[in-house]
Amino acid sequence: PSVPHHTNHLINEKSPYLLQHAHNPVDWYPWGQEAFDKAKTENKLIFLSVGYSTCHWCHVMEEQSFKSKEIGEIMNEHFVCIKVDREERPDVDKVYMTFVQATSGGGGWPMSVWLTPDLKPFAGGTYFPPEDGVNRVGFRTVLLRIAEQWKENKDALLESSQRILEALQRTSEIHVQGQEGPPPAKEVMDTCFQQLSRSYDEDYGGFSKSPKFPTPVNLNFLFTYWALHRTTPEGARALQMALHTLKMMAHGGIHDHIGQGFHRYSTDQHWHVPHFEKMLYDQGQLAAMYSRAFQISGDEFFADVVRDILLYVSRDLSDQAGGFYSAEDADSYPTATSKQKQEGAFFVWAAKELQALLPDPVEGATEGTTLGDVFMHHYGVKEAGNVDPMKDPHQELKGKNVLIACCSPELTAARFGLEPGRLSALLQECQQRLSSARAQRPRPHLDTKMLAAWNGLMISGFAQAGAALAEQGYVSRAAQAAAFLRTHLFDPDSGRLLRSCYRGKDNSVEQSAVPIQGFLEDYVFVIQALFDLYEASLEQGWLKWALHLQHMQDKLFWDPKGFAYFSTEAGDPSLLLRLKDDQDGAEPTPNSIAVTNLLRAACYSGHMDWVEKAGKILAAFSERLQKIPITLPEMVRATALSFLSPATHPPPGQVVVCGDPQGEDTKEMLSCVRSVFSPNKVLMVADGDGTGFLYRQLPFLASLKRKDGKATAYICSNFTCSLPVTSVQELRGMLSL
Repeated sequence: PSVPHHTNHLINEKSPYLLQHAHNPVDWYPWGQEAFDKAKTENKLIFLSVGYSTCHWCHVMEEQSFKSKEIGEIMNEHFVCIKVDREERPDVDKVYMTFVQATSGGGGWPMSVWLTPDLKPFAGGTYFPPEDGVNRVGFRTVLLRIAEQWKENKDALLESSQRILEALQRTSEIHVQGQEGPPPAKEVMDTCFQQLSRSYDEDYGGFSKSPKFPTPVNLNFLFTYWALHRTTPEGARALQMALHTLKMMAHGGIHDHIGQGFHRYSTDQHWHVPHFEKMLYDQGQLAAMYSRAFQISGDEFFADVVRDILLYVSRDLSDQAGGFYSAEDADSYPTATSKQKQEGAFFVWAAKELQALLPDPVEGATEGTTLGDVFMHHYGVKEAGNVDPMKDPHQELKGKNVLIACCSPELTAARFGLEPGRLSALLQECQQRLSSARAQRPRPHLDTKMLAAWNGLMISGFAQAGAALAEQGYVSRAAQAAAFLRTHLFDPDSGRLLRSCYRGKDNSVEQSAVPIQGFLEDYVFVIQALFDLYEASLEQGWLKWALHLQHMQDKLFWDPKGFAYFSTEAGDPSLLLRLKDDQDGAEPTPNSIAVTNLLRAACYSGHMDWVEKAGKILAAFSERLQKIPITLPEMVRATALSFLSPATHPPPGQVVVCGDPQGEDTKEMLSCVRSVFSPNKVLMVADGDGTGFLYRQLPFLASLKRKDGKATAYICSNFTCSLPVTSVQELRGMLSL
């Protein structure tokens, strides 16, 4: 590579996204006091650009504008320019995205915001083309107009920014209304189900026409709704919606049929042409959803998809120290000599390429059939490419094919006169051959940043898969990642989580000079992961750490006046708003997960004040839950699991298995508990020694004994236990109620 002409203040950062911009002619600063002081000293506006390293349009804006020497000179002359990695600093991103969405009606990345020297926003948007077009003002023009406005109308601009901030503070506040309690669980559950049912795509699954997102929060809600309404038509429909969506996604192009794992989202209704980046948080949540689908249906199809996701993560997103990387990019060089990256280049195929790689005649098939014929038929490959030009605005996929399973194995087998079992072996051989060929292509950029929150989601995925599929190797991988978090993203002196760490030189794990402290989402996803890992491994150390982190979360983020948790700690003067997220998106909003965590924590500790806190969160969000519950399906799910509505739904039940954890009878009983999807169960083992961590937390465990010397299960609610159960069949029936 040539020696860079420019180096700016991002060069000493650890974030892969910030380092991507370290040689722009723009004099970028990281978010921090040095940049703020410069803006005030020089009386300049701040231009804030927020994105992430695998963001396609972030790359486009960098190529078009931030690498332009002329535009860089305009930016440097008139503004102090700050670059933020939204994955590293979700707090900064959320404050200014709230502004952009409120003032423009939309949002996304790259996010472009202009701030006064005291950090108040007054203008913003997302991607800007470099020059004026027919229907859009170019970035150069916007920069010059705003610079002129600051020069000519500074006082009016400052006044406007103050009014905007005050309006944002009013409209973004979430707090309990008077003496309001939690909303009625049954009505909220039913309304959410009806809203999802109306938006459901009967043909292809999912909950919109296009673009179409995986939305694990919707699927998780539907599984819970089914579990609580198994014998009703509504319950049956909820299950059908969830399972059909998961099957269509697995067949679609959003699923990488050669390299495993799932892409971010589909640009079309059919789950066919994806936006190609792969995010860790999607893999973690989808591994959990497919595990639940397998628990409920017993269909090995879903178990195979779980294995597929976890193979991808283990191979491509895993650090040798045990952590998980954040993402793989959508864009890459088509060949080693290409000058320009293209979206999807690593993942798509020309028909001629497939024919050349799969020329072998297939024995026993219709005469003249090659491996390529079978594979191309099954995955919808066309000579001219199978991508709708409307879904390919830049013509990057012209003549290419995104693989999508168009036929059932039975139909493809019949088409070529093959046995279905033989077809499976042939397709597997094709996939292995194509995987080897694809490995010769330049790989997309890998974001090797490791985030506590997303690692938490992935630990849950491995732990839940290990429990549901009875795969101890997955549980061990989850434990390895949890140990990584405790070593690299936890400060034992303060007892607090850290947000991020990074792969450094020689594959070491590095930390920023000033580590970023964990946010609410880091705590809730790690706590959830530790509960899941305890239930899969029965190692009480994970439980102990989870309860410690729950206490710390309460201390750092709880709002004692308005209830619920703030997303950020108090005391950061650079954050103009202290917000509470109010919508489940690609990830659940932290307060949604916090409700379930608090109820699980109460079951494991006996601290009933955590039950009260869970109720206060539901009270704070009560109006939104009753009016538009579809925006918070994960929190709606939690209303049904709450102790606060025992007359409507059973509260979380402690399933206590008494027995030697190494005994075969105990293992059989634990296997039964783990194989059944029961959204309101909390599993624990009482091994009879009476001295462990759980016995100290829950004295009632000492009264539970094995019956007739056999492993015995008790189902307890509000710490009152059922009669002892020694039959696995009887236990399975009770868990299914």
